[in-house]
Amino acid sequence: MSGAASGTPPEARLLHLGDRFAALAKPAGISLATPRVDPHAAARRLVAALPPEEREMLAGRDVRLAHRLDVSTSGVVIVALDEECHRDLLALFAARAVLKLYLALVWGHPRPRRARLEAPLGPDPRDRRRMRVAAGGRPARTDYRVAAVAPHAALLIAEPRTGRTHQIRVHLAAAGHPVIGDDLYGGPRHRGVRDETLAASLAGARSMLHAWRLELPGLEPARFEAPPPADFRSLAAALGLDLVSGGDLWQSVEKSDGSPPLPLASLRVPLRSQ
Repeated sequence: MSGAASGTPPEARLLHLGDRFAALAKPAGISLATPRVDPHAAARRLVAALPPEEREMLAGRDVRLAHRLDVSTSGVVIVALDEECHRDLLALFAARAVLKLYLALVWGHPRPRRARLEAPLGPDPRDRRRMRVAAGGRPARTDYRVAAVAPHAALLIAEPRTGRTHQIRVHLAAAGHPVIGDDLYGGPRHRGVRDETLAASLAGARSMLHAWRLELPGLEPARFEAPPPADFRSLAAALGLDLVSGGDLWQSVEKSDGSPPLPLASLRVPLRSQ
């Protein structure tokens, strides 16, 4: 259960502090929505969630968000510490030059184990909170690999190649493998789970999507990782998923199949309109 769900304030962590930018680990439960009247309010909320000693290290700095995560998503967030760096970071993200890898706990066993989800996304006219696969929407592409499987679920590494709102969540749901705990796109929380202990864990779970790694060309250092938080690790273990950490996770996926990888273009999964 996340800090927000348990009643305790969620705590962020400082992963890296440089002269011009910083990397933070955002917990689930903190909104990074940016109102036009106060464009830096979200950055202040994130900094305020740091432990006192880390918050003090950013005191008086001009902290600006370079990108955003959904309120229910945990993981790496990059912030600029001056206006010029902010412009440079925004340009990197806009050019799709940033490698973004997410961890997702999903229902079912995606086939094939490595594939591309490609379908246009647009607003859902029936619910303003939602996006949907829609003809005439904006192009969107998500690559994934299966890292581990359990009786009910799978652990995926997802790489969004475009940056649409709720992209990973919508694509996975449209493929029939919604993110566990995602009440907006995931449907029933228990998906036939009969074990009472596991069902109780699922009842309190947030959307199990974690921004695990960012790589930004031209920065030093260029790679930033946020370890999966306790609620993600705990639910993965309850589901029976082996969640190794750091580079070992990526290496385990690279070595999971001895055959040469097929081009992702030949592994597209058809997504249904919603």
